[in-house]
Amino acid sequence: MEFTVSQVAEVLRGTTEGDATQKIDRLAKIEEAQPGSLSFLANAKYEPHLYTTGASAVIVSRDLVLRQPVTAALIRVDDPYSSFTTLLEFYQQATRTGRRGVEEPTFLGAGSEVGEGHYRGAFSYVGEGCKIGRDVLIFPHAYLGDRCTVGDGTIIYAGAKLYSDTVVGARCVIHAGAVLGSDGFGFAPQPDGSYRPIPQIGNVVLEDNVSIGANTTIDCATMGSTVIREGAKIDNLVQLAHNVEVGRHTVIASQTGVSGSTKIGDFCVLAGQTGIAGHLTLANHTTVTAQSGVGKSIKEEGVFLQGAPAFHLRDSLRAQAVFRHLPDLERRLSVLERANPKPEKS
Repeated sequence: MEFTVSQVAEVLRGTTEGDATQKIDRLAKIEEAQPGSLSFLANAKYEPHLYTTGASAVIVSRDLVLRQPVTAALIRVDDPYSSFTTLLEFYQQATRTGRRGVEEPTFLGAGSEVGEGHYRGAFSYVGEGCKIGRDVLIFPHAYLGDRCTVGDGTIIYAGAKLYSDTVVGARCVIHAGAVLGSDGFGFAPQPDGSYRPIPQIGNVVLEDNVSIGANTTIDCATMGSTVIREGAKIDNLVQLAHNVEVGRHTVIASQTGVSGSTKIGDFCVLAGQTGIAGHLTLANHTTVTAQSGVGKSIKEEGVFLQGAPAFHLRDSLRAQAVFRHLPDLERRLSVLERANPKPEKS
C-alpha cells in the first residue's frame, strides 16, 4: 500500500510542512526509518532523531518548535502518539482484509450460523449451535465449543480455546493459546480429607472491544457469568478465576492472578505479577503496582496500592524508607542504651 504525505495528513486531520507529495509505503521507528517510511515523535528524548532520521515524513505535535532544519516532511497533529496508533490500526485492518473464506479441513457444527466476510482457518473447530458475526476471523486450530456467540469483527487467533456457551462481543481480540471458560477451581472438602469437585455450570462473557492476551486463562463461573466489561485489556499469562468481574477499560498486566468472585472496578490498573484475593471489591480507578498482593477490599476511588500485603503507596514508601535505615536505627538505639543503662532491679 502506498499513500502520499498529504493523504496521511488528511486521514489524521493534520497539517503538513515540507514536500507533501512524497510517497509513504511503510511505518517505522524514527531512529530506524528509511526513505518511504512514516514515523512519529511523541517523546521529547527522541527529538534528536528528528533531525537525522531517514523517514520521508514524521508525525509531530502542532506546538513542537524546531531547533534545527529537518529533511523529512512533517505532519502536525494534536497528539502524535494517538495519531500513529490510528495508522497502526488502519494498517493492521488493511493487511487482514485478505483473510476471507474457509480453508479445509475445518468443522462447523449443526445449527451454527456464520456471518458474511468471515474467515475460518484450517483445522479450526466450531461446535453446534454457535452464532458467529460478520467479518470474524478464526485462525487455524482455534476451538469454539457448542453454543458460543462471537460478535462482528472479532479475531480469534490460532490455538485459542472457547469452551461451550462462551459469549464474545464485537471487535474483540483473543490471542493464541488463550482459554476462555475452563472450570473454576472449586472443590468441596470431604470428611476424609479428600476434595469433591463442584460442578462449574456458568460461562464467560466478554463485552465489546476486549483484548485477551496469549495463554491467558479465564475460568467459567460456578453459576452465572465471569464477566469482562467493555474495553478491558488483559495481558498474556493472566489468570482470572470463576465469577470474577473486570470493569470497563481496566488493564491487567502479565502474570497477575485474580481469585474467585472478586469485582474489579472501571479504569483500574493491575501491574505485573499482582495477586488479588477472592471475594474482594476494588473501586474504580484503583492502581496496584507490580508484585503487590491485595488482601482486602478497596472502597475509595483513585487509590494507589503497593506491597504485599498491599497498602497505600504513600505509606508503603515511608515504610520502605524506614526499613532501609533499620541497621542505623539499631546502632543508634544500642548507643543510647549503653549511655543510659536500665537500673538494676532490687
